[in-house]
Amino acid sequence: MVNKNVLKDFNKLTCKPGDTQNWKSQVGYQDTTPYNNPDVQVVACGSAGAGQWGKFALDVAKVRGTEITAANAGLSTTSNQWQVNLTLNGQGAAAFSTLTSHLYNTYYAAGQSGDQNSAVLNQVAIALDGNVVSSPQIIGAIAGGNAQITGSFTQAEATQLQNELKFGSVPLDLKTLFVTSVSAQVGKNQLDAGLIAAAIGLMLVVVYSFFYYRGLGLVSVSSLLIAATITYLAVVLLSLYQNFTLELAGIAGLIVAIGITADSFVVYFERLRDEVREGKQLRPAVESGWKRARRTILVSDTVSFLAALLLYYFAIGEVKGFAYTLGLTTLIDIVVVFLFTKPMVTLLAGTKFFGNGHPMSGLDPARLGAKTPWRSSVRRNQVRRRPDPATRSTTSRNTGGS
Repeated sequence: MVNKNVLKDFNKLTCKPGDTQNWKSQVGYQDTTPYNNPDVQVVACGSAGAGQWGKFALDVAKVRGTEITAANAGLSTTSNQWQVNLTLNGQGAAAFSTLTSHLYNTYYAAGQSGDQNSAVLNQVAIALDGNVVSSPQIIGAIAGGNAQITGSFTQAEATQLQNELKFGSVPLDLKTLFVTSVSAQVGKNQLDAGLIAAAIGLMLVVVYSFFYYRGLGLVSVSSLLIAATITYLAVVLLSLYQNFTLELAGIAGLIVAIGITADSFVVYFERLRDEVREGKQLRPAVESGWKRARRTILVSDTVSFLAALLLYYFAIGEVKGFAYTLGLTTLIDIVVVFLFTKPMVTLLAGTKFFGNGHPMSGLDPARLGAKTPWRSSVRRNQVRRRPDPATRSTTSRNTGGS
């Protein structure tokens, strides 16, 4: 017997196909308490079979999800159609036997004779989170705790029902244990701290470049500035078109990128200086040094990019932001080194300041300990005095008369 309040809710309830949430507000279900209580009658929306959607008045639960021990989707051995095999524990088997016996003996025969009310009452509703996920009819008393739910199931539908029966008994009510609020000011402070750290790191690299590489420091600093500009534009465009958000972890990836870019020109400059130490002229040294450095730079950047790619794939949360910016800046480093750093060094090799190995150029052969210094020098004009013609004639005659 349906109580009058539930019947009232049933009459005013309207269920729309696929609606699993909005209907609850129609009957005043503000939280999960009403429909998660197995000891009260409730109303529900859900699957009515054969692709139909309907509304239900549910009696108190006769069998609970905790009494299901197994549920498996499989093909029927007789009809070769998908079905769900259900196994109940002792308590559930006894309750299910009583329920199915009552429904079968009371409603099955009348339902088969065309009585629509009896056919509807001869159904068992499987409910999850207040929604009916399946409503099979009972075609016989089921004892022993083993049952089959049959129908025109596809494999996906049978598997979904299997999972709902398996895991629906797991308590899903979530309770808030604690709440942590982070103000916008805290986030701004973290962002400012990250930017300051990046500025300090960049400044140290600039100072080191000019101290150790002298004139070549112009190339390294220019490379860093171009890489920073491209990175900034990339972040702006990604934020605009891909909803990319730069967080503290992403800023950490940008800071690490400073080291990646610095490492690339350090490798190239050291290879170039090695060639100078071997006594090569600067122009050939630029090309041979680049051939030696190019492979090392590519291997290093490839390792960094693969590490970023794997980290992005397996990580969660903010770590993905770190991996994303690390991979992005690694690609930018390759572009800058190949399209700017190396061509710029080639151009500078043709200038007098670098080509003559000025002590402040960073390529002074003497300072680098070159085997054979190649620095060009200005030759002094040497003027040979021509002998006086008269003297030359006298000498010739004296020589000839002797």
